[in-house]
Parts: sequence; C-alpha cells; structure tokens
Amino acid sequence: MKLKSIKDIDVSGKKILLKVDYNVPLSKNSKGQMQIMDDTRIQISLPTIRYLLSKNCAVILMSHVGRPDGEILEDCRMKPMANHLAHLLNQPVSTVNEVIGDQAAGAAKNLLPGGLLMLENNRFAKGETGNDLTLAKTLASYADIFVNDGFSLSHRAHASVEGVTHFLPSYAGLALIKEVEMLSKLTDHPQHPFVAVVGGAKISDKVDAIKNLRKVADVILVGGGVANNFLKAEGVEVFHSYLQDVVADETKKSVDYIEFSKKLMDDAKQGKMLLDGFIPLPQIIYPVDVYSVTKLKKTDSIHLVNVTKEVIQEKQANMYIDIGPKTQKLYSHIISQAKTIFWNGPMGIFEIKEYAAGTKAVANAIAGANATTILGGGDTINAIHQFGLDAEYDYVSTSGGASLEFLGGLELPGLKPLTL
Repeated sequence: MKLKSIKDIDVSGKKILLKVDYNVPLSKNSKGQMQIMDDTRIQISLPTIRYLLSKNCAVILMSHVGRPDGEILEDCRMKPMANHLAHLLNQPVSTVNEVIGDQAAGAAKNLLPGGLLMLENNRFAKGETGNDLTLAKTLASYADIFVNDGFSLSHRAHASVEGVTHFLPSYAGLALIKEVEMLSKLTDHPQHPFVAVVGGAKISDKVDAIKNLRKVADVILVGGGVANNFLKAEGVEVFHSYLQDVVADETKKSVDYIEFSKKLMDDAKQGKMLLDGFIPLPQIIYPVDVYSVTKLKKTDSIHLVNVTKEVIQEKQANMYIDIGPKTQKLYSHIISQAKTIFWNGPMGIFEIKEYAAGTKAVANAIAGANATTILGGGDTINAIHQFGLDAEYDYVSTSGGASLEFLGGLELPGLKPLTL
C-alpha cells in the first residue's frame, strides 16, 4: 500500500490539522489530578510533529482519551496530554475547553507558525463517532491541510478521522506510514505457521476482526473477554464474565457477538496448522481451563475451572479472569512452533498481579519463539511493560483494532483517503 506522505508536498508555513492517538492510560495522583501512566503513544507522534514544526507549520492536534461517548467527563480532558507534550518538545502547547466553537475557532485562527494547539477530547462532540460531516467540516475549517498520524484510529469512520478528509487535502504522517510498512510484512509474504493471539476486552473490535484474521493466520488463539464470547457460543456458562464493551462505532451497537462467535467457530473447525507436525488443529482455539473469582479483586476466592468437562457452579465461577495452566501450556506449545506471530490483547485481567499468569505465560512464549513477532494494542503494550519484556519483540505497535482489520485485508476508512 502506497500512501500520500507529508514529505510529498510543501507544507511550509501551512496550518495543519493533525490527528494523533493520545488515548493513554491515566490515573489520579494524590492531589486528584490525572497523570499519564505510559506515554508511548505520545512519543510515537513526535517525529511527525517535529517535522511539521521544522517547516514552520502551525499544528492543531486532535485526539481523544477514554470513552466519553458524547459526554463531557472531567477525567477525560486533554490537558494532561498537552502538558506532557509541551514538556517533551520544550515548547508551549495551547489548549481549549471545546472541540468546536468560538473559543476553538479563535485559537486556531490566531495560532502562529511554529505554534501548537490541542483541541478538547474529540469524543466529547456528539457527532464524532457517527462521522457527522457538519462537525468534520467545522474541524476542517481550522486548517489548510489534514494529516493523519493515528493508524490506531484509522479503522474508525469518525468525523476527525475520515470525515475531515472530505474537506481538506489529506496526507499520512510519519508514524502512520511506518505502521503500515511493518504490518504489510505480515500480509505480503509471512512465514508459516502464522499464529495470531487475540485477547482483551474490546469485544466489538476483536470478534469482528477474527473473521478477517482467518484469511492470513493458520491458527488463532483467543483469551480474555474475547474468549468468553466463544465459550458462551459453544454452550459453556460464563455467568457474570465480561462479554461486551462500550462500542465506539455506531454500526456495531446492534451486533450479537455471541451469535457471531458461534458462526465463526462453525466455519473454523479445521485449521491449516499441524501441531508437532501431525496433529491437526482447529483454526480458532479457545481456553480449556480458566481461573475464576466470585468477586473481582478478592484474590482469595480464585478457583480453577475446567470449562470443557466440569459442571460449573456459579458459586465457584462468578467471573472468568485469566486462562488456566493447561491453556497456558497449550498456547505456549503452539506458539513455540510458529514462524510468524501477531499478538493483540491480554489473556486476562493482568493489571492485578494474581490474575496475570496467563498473559505473562503468553508474553514469555512469544518472546522466546524463533519467529517474526509483532505485537499490537495499548493493553498489550502495558502488559509487556509490566513484565519487563519491552525489548523482546521485533515490532510493538500501538494499534489494536486497526491492526487486526488491516491484517484481515479490510479497507480502513482512515487510510482510504490517504492512498495513492
């Protein structure tokens, strides 16, 4: 895929509307202020920002954090990210308290060459996730050129991702171009067996994308909230286990992901990989055992449940929180025989130490594999940081759902307008 790059045109002195993904993990400090726990996504945007500043551009940044879903949430404001960016660049970053409006329009109009302005959380605007073109046109009116440097958002047909491209000349940023180049290595000529590992909690993205990953992967190993949907689809009781997320795309809100998972399982009984050279595997493999708790964060209530054999009692299995030791061993063995590995999403609630064993086992297995290893997604990055394995993989991508859809051969709404 060839993209229109910001280096293909003369951007000198132009006003740039720059889409970035600053959806970083935040927590409150002792003063009640939101602080950044991991700035990887901000660091990734720096080459593009520095390039534009070197060309004396005025740069207007757009991003979101969290899932405000059209509501104004004080804990989801962009101020902490603007302050951190200012620190990294050693120059001021102006902010406004709105996405569009008189304040935003005035700040954009008065932004001088070499200056930086960050708009408020894009998802505070009610028309953002519905790709409202009136909102997009207003955003576009602030600048001369649109640059998308947020590959991880490019599977979203949102106003600040796809909508603005209808009203401005649009180009790819440097981080986005690098991401496409790296992921293309998996789609063009990957070595086989190709094993994909998919977990996490963004069900609407992950389950849908597994359908497309089947086109390129020999085997798909599922865990986390994603696995709960497949277990439920196979008739395994999951009780109060996580089954659905807050859907970021309007078109996905009416989908029954359990039924969708069942259809995927029915279509994927026979895979393309032979374990140990002679054991045929199904293309989609879900856990054979899981750890469960009766109450989240009450670690003394952990039970091990064999989901394929036992009659599961609700008093023992209120919520599944990690893959079990048999599944860890099975997944690690399959991973050890892969030549190409793509991993997106943790196997359980790894943020709690007692629930992190499954994710850590998979992380170690991938790190030790004699294979091309590419990781994607914010939670996956947080997990390998937690385990001290950051340097053990060939490429670590910040994108989650976007990388899954790209690998599956889908046309990403945010990339299409940037394609030559």
